[in-house]
Order: sequence, then structure tokens, then C-alpha cells
Amino acid sequence: MSARFPAIGSTSRFAKTITEADVGLFAGITGDFAPQHIDAEYMRTHPAGQRVAHGILTLGVASTAASLLCEREDVVAVSYGYDRLRFLRPVFLGDTVEARYRTTEVDPATGKWFAEVRVTNQHGEQVLAAVHILYCYPDDEGAPA
Repeated sequence: MSARFPAIGSTSRFAKTITEADVGLFAGITGDFAPQHIDAEYMRTHPAGQRVAHGILTLGVASTAASLLCEREDVVAVSYGYDRLRFLRPVFLGDTVEARYRTTEVDPATGKWFAEVRVTNQHGEQVLAAVHILYCYPDDEGAPA
């Protein structure tokens, strides 16, 4: 049996304000307590002037946009990885980021589909760019090799 894929051009978006709790919990979960994330005094002397959220936390917001698209289009998929992932600007605590997700290609032969990922802050500045690769499970198959 073949897998179900989203239509090319399908889009989704998800927005979230990055809070103190988000950064603290993420640091605890991952063990990344680097001073740029948790030490306000340290960052006062840094050119950014304030703490920044973990880049991967911002990527997690984009992952939610992918999940919303899968749910809406009744697609069962898992992340296969990211290409050309770039963290273009810092995300500060209190910033509201919006992930926009757009399907650009499907490859039924490999079970993969590709999506453009763009994350912007409340000022409209792009903070993250990537191509997300997902694997869609055929109804009669397990994980990719």
C-alpha cells in the first residue's frame, strides 16, 4: 500500500511567544545551561544585550507547524531531518515567533516529502530557515532503513 502525502503547496503556521518558562524548561530537559540562555547578567555585557532562546527551541516551534499540517491532511509522518537549517537572528525571551511551513515536493518512491520552513519574529524579521524532510509510513511498513 502507498503512503498518504500532503498536497504540494499545502501550508500551515504556528505562533508562540517564547517565555522564561520555555527557556528554563528546555535548558533542564536538554542540559544546555549555557550562559547566553540562562544568565541575564552575563548577557548584559554581550553585544546581544539580553538572553537568547535556544535555537533548537525555535526549531521546535516549526516542528509544531509540521505536526499541524500532518493532522489536517491526515498524514502519518516522522521527521527525517533538516537541510540548509540556518539560525538567522537571535530569538529573545518575550519574542513571538511564527513558523510558516509549505510543502514543496513529494517523492512517493522513497516515502519522503519536503517542506520549506520559515520562522519570523513579531517584527517580521526572519529568524530561522530550513528545508524539512519527512518520511511517510506506508500502511504496511515500519520505519525507514
